[in-house]
Amino acid sequence: MCGIVGAIAERNIVPILIEGLRRLEYRGYDSAGVAVVGNDGQLGLCRTTGKVAELEDKLGQSPLKGRVGVAHTRWATHGGVTEANAHPHLSGGRVAVIHNGIIENFQPIKDELVAKGYEFQSETDTEVAAHLVYDYLAQGDNLLDAVRKAVKKFQGAFALLVIDSEDPERIVVSRVASPLVIGLGLGENYVASGVPALLPVTQRFIYLDQGDIAEITREEVNIFDADGNVVAREVHETQWDTESAEKGPYRHYMLKEIFEQPAALADTLYGRVASHTVLPQSLGPQAAELLDQAEHIHIVACGTSYHAGCVAKYWIESLAGVPCQVEIASEYRYRQVVVPKNSLFVTLSQSGETADTLEALRLAKRSGYIGTLTICNSAHSSMVRESDLVMMTQAGPEIGVASTKAFTTQLLSVLIVSLMLARHRGLTEACEKDFVSHVYRAASACEEALGMSEDLKHLAEDFSDKQHTLFLGRGPMWPIAMEGALKLKEISYIHAEAYAAGELKHGPLALIDEDMPVVVVAPNNELLDKLKSNMQVGIEPEPGMKVIAMPHADRLIAPIVYTVPLQLLSYHVAVLKGTDIDQPRNLAKSVTVE
Repeated sequence: MCGIVGAIAERNIVPILIEGLRRLEYRGYDSAGVAVVGNDGQLGLCRTTGKVAELEDKLGQSPLKGRVGVAHTRWATHGGVTEANAHPHLSGGRVAVIHNGIIENFQPIKDELVAKGYEFQSETDTEVAAHLVYDYLAQGDNLLDAVRKAVKKFQGAFALLVIDSEDPERIVVSRVASPLVIGLGLGENYVASGVPALLPVTQRFIYLDQGDIAEITREEVNIFDADGNVVAREVHETQWDTESAEKGPYRHYMLKEIFEQPAALADTLYGRVASHTVLPQSLGPQAAELLDQAEHIHIVACGTSYHAGCVAKYWIESLAGVPCQVEIASEYRYRQVVVPKNSLFVTLSQSGETADTLEALRLAKRSGYIGTLTICNSAHSSMVRESDLVMMTQAGPEIGVASTKAFTTQLLSVLIVSLMLARHRGLTEACEKDFVSHVYRAASACEEALGMSEDLKHLAEDFSDKQHTLFLGRGPMWPIAMEGALKLKEISYIHAEAYAAGELKHGPLALIDEDMPVVVVAPNNELLDKLKSNMQVGIEPEPGMKVIAMPHADRLIAPIVYTVPLQLLSYHVAVLKGTDIDQPRNLAKSVTVE
């Protein structure tokens, strides 16, 4: 997802815009730009392909100053990676627009504008917004009305920020699906696509709802809903601070976030477990009723969150005896879904704004489920606001694109939900106490697993010159193997696949040779002998096999604990390969378009 920042103040806001972009770099992008209304009343524009540092260098050569402006980091969708396609886009030397998301019907609008004589300098859908807003301004509308009329013509999921050099006292913004947050200051206000961008200047935020349009001046913020009604949105004070978004002593955000997992897991337990019992009421006032009614669970997610859902299936069915189906959101949306009677719909998402998962949730609310539950790390996201039940994962800000602590806290969250379901189906007090005692140990067990980092650094040397890797697991360790393969390919660019170990001889075995490392996730449980048989391994390790001994972890929490060394292995391999670990190529932190 691209990065958006805007600011209006009595001081020069260019440093605020640049610092905001820098703090959104983790989302991934290929170009950057800034536009401000200067003290001379003229629009100033600076754009470049590449990183924010290159934009800053360019501004050093040709400085811009102004008290109102917008800035953007773009991930190419419509049109290639060129300066002409970078945001902001201008119209008439007067209007500047930045935009996240996609305007799906931009082409017919573009055709209308071309027929009116407008000339397009880019291949983007965004430039349509700039010219359309200008066209309404030229007809006599004020900036707010011009943006409102333009948005009504657009189809898609997008966020827009617009400034007008002839009306430099305001920024007008619109949110349709793509997230926007307004930051409140003293005599100055800000807007961004994510909270981290604004932490240096404020900790007070307003989260815009779907369809909101807002007019932001130095002294006030006026918000209108999709029907044009004036609305009040709650002001939130975030507990995040600038330190939480910095690397500290760690070389990369990803490594910092791997080592933050024990604390994040402990935070996730707070308020959900007490006195060796789970607390279903922590999900919301309807929790008891919906957990009682649920005869089937349907989990929908994408990417890493999908892997957490796959582990959840094992826990829900084994602990609660409730049938569970897990599906990729982009597939769920485009097939005819049969909803079993009394089904509870569950979404998993780090951001709560993942486009396919969010639309799946909206579809589910019209499809006969008894209710919806979202497990999420963003308290004010769309999924959280639109779900009946909510469990926050309490991972804190995760800056690295490759998910680490967001995944393990998702795992712990779905385990707690599984125990809640089991409790509503007659789980005995003694069994619940035993299970919860293991849940309490998840954080300390992960802390022990972090002590394996040096061993895994040495093991990484066996992978750094390889092109392919195979990951194997059985039972709930199969999805963990899938996540391990995803991490390796995400940050080291090594092709990796994961298979259920029992499938090895059904095809994948043909790929294995001396250049194909095989990673086997093998906890010491009742499936270990089967796993050894799959691998044709005797009691003693075969020549060339390296065994990394794991700290003891009960089978209940083993999927969480065994995730940690796979993350560390991928990280150390990527370090040896010299890749951009926190911002892997072609990837974004939050996928808010299809």
